[in-house]
Amino acid sequence: MNKAVFLDRDGVIVEDIGYLGKHSDIRFLPKVGKAVKLLNKSGFKVIVVTNQSGVARGYFTEQTVRGINKHIQESLAEQGAFIDRMYYCPHHLEGTLEEYRRDCHCRKPNPGMIEAAVRDFGIDAGKSFLIGDKISDIEAGHRAGCKTILLQGRGAPKRDEETASTSNLVAEDLYEAAKRLIKL
Repeated sequence: MNKAVFLDRDGVIVEDIGYLGKHSDIRFLPKVGKAVKLLNKSGFKVIVVTNQSGVARGYFTEQTVRGINKHIQESLAEQGAFIDRMYYCPHHLEGTLEEYRRDCHCRKPNPGMIEAAVRDFGIDAGKSFLIGDKISDIEAGHRAGCKTILLQGRGAPKRDEETASTSNLVAEDLYEAAKRLIKL
C-alpha cells in the first residue's frame, strides 16, 4: 500500500484569491515546489483535493478548473516537483447552475475525493496525511482516516487554539509541514 499527502490547492499551493478562474491570477505560495519535491523524495504520493464551487456558481467552467490544475502541475514539474493527480469537486448546494447544485460526498468536509484517490492509487489512509488551511480540509482528512496538518501562515484565517487543536499538527506553510512530516 502507498502512503500519500493530500493537499488542498487554494491557500496551500497557490494564494487563495476567492475564485481562481484565470491563469494570470495564479500565484504560488513560497517554497511550494521545494515542499512537493521533498514529499516526492520521501516516497509519498502527492495528491490535490480541492473544492471548486465557482463552477456551481457559474463563475467558470470545469474546463477552466482542469486548465488551471494542469498549469499548476506543469509549473511544479519544471521545478522537479510532481503531483500525482488533482481531484476537484465542482458542486455546491447554493450553486446557480442546476446540474452542479447538490450536496455530494466529494465536497470537503466530506471525504469523497480522498476515498477516490485511496482506491485509484492503493493508498493506506492511516499512513497518509492531509494538509489544508481550512477546518473543512482537516475534517475531510479525519473522516478519511488520515493524519492532518493545519496551515496557519500568511493569508490563512486566524484561529483560536481550540480550533487549531482539531489537527494533528500545525505548521506555518507547506514547506514547514513537509519538513516536519518526513521526520515523523
